[in-house]
Amino acid sequence: MEIMADRLIRLAKSVIGDEEKKAVMGVLDREYLGMGNEVQIFEKELSSFFNRQAVCVNTGTAALHLALQALGLGPGDEVLVQSLTYIASFQAISATGARPIPCDIDPDTITIDIHDAKKRLTKRTKAIMPVHYSGGVGSLDEIYSFARENSLRVVEDACHAFGGNYKGRKVGSFGDISCFSFDGIKNITCGEGGAIVTDDEKVLKRARDARLLGVENDTERRYKGERSWDFDVKNQGWRYHMSNLMAAIGIEQLKKFPEFAKKRKYFAKKYYNNLNSSGSVDLLKQDFDSIVPHIFVVKLRSHDREKIRRSLLAQGIQTGVHYQPNHELSMYQSSSLPITEKIFPELLSLPLHPDLKDEDIDFVCEKLFDCTK
Repeated sequence: MEIMADRLIRLAKSVIGDEEKKAVMGVLDREYLGMGNEVQIFEKELSSFFNRQAVCVNTGTAALHLALQALGLGPGDEVLVQSLTYIASFQAISATGARPIPCDIDPDTITIDIHDAKKRLTKRTKAIMPVHYSGGVGSLDEIYSFARENSLRVVEDACHAFGGNYKGRKVGSFGDISCFSFDGIKNITCGEGGAIVTDDEKVLKRARDARLLGVENDTERRYKGERSWDFDVKNQGWRYHMSNLMAAIGIEQLKKFPEFAKKRKYFAKKYYNNLNSSGSVDLLKQDFDSIVPHIFVVKLRSHDREKIRRSLLAQGIQTGVHYQPNHELSMYQSSSLPITEKIFPELLSLPLHPDLKDEDIDFVCEKLFDCTK
């Protein structure tokens, strides 16, 4: 598709500056690029941010996988999760040998419909994975109540929700286990990266070892710039550890997060104010005073989404689709989910990142109005 505009308003982008570049060069100059001091510092700063312990890994997907593995999930077990999420949520579950059970969504928030999830509970259900779509957490109190009543573990896929709040508490600072992503376009980035946050000491210990191929107690040696040459391995591990290069970026990004959050909230509110009166799109129910939105999604009314996307791109506006339902993929195919199947064709993600300008938001809204008249 040819872009006719003078410049492209990107859907998402990394926002980095001289501070991150200097930090990375410092790691390169010290010539210790793997897991070491910077990772330890970043974990300590994240632990302070959440007021509970964090374990850093190389992706948000790895965080989800290790959290589930640390709970002992395996073949024969089931995890309730909404179908409309990125494939990473499902792959993390099936990587343990467990089976993801696709659930329908609440059409207003695009988060798991707890009433539908309850219908899918079986004796094999061991956990529920609420996905915090765009930063919104949905009916989190109901989810935890349901989990307690049925002895389920809760692994929050909070990859969209870094820095957000729920009823005055920071997402990740409470509850069972929360997993975050620091990939290139998340609310803060390490280039790639993720974290598991919990008070469960067993989960933390198992995740620390499993991220280093299952080598027991290797974390402390790595922090000192050392290696374990004489060790034992009792459980399956993976090469999921974070590098000093990633952590160096993350340390600087965390310092900038208050400004990033302010801008994301501001631009989301501006979109909302501009589009709220539109007869062509519907908006999700989100509280931008509490959440830090990762994406801004609208629901189109009776329009050809791909035609609109092509038209906007021709005018220099990138858009996205978050996400293709997993229950329609060959690997996870299951029975029909009527709300998900109705809502998915309507979803359209508009540009959102801290480098936008007011005029960008106005331009996107103007062109979207033109496309949906």
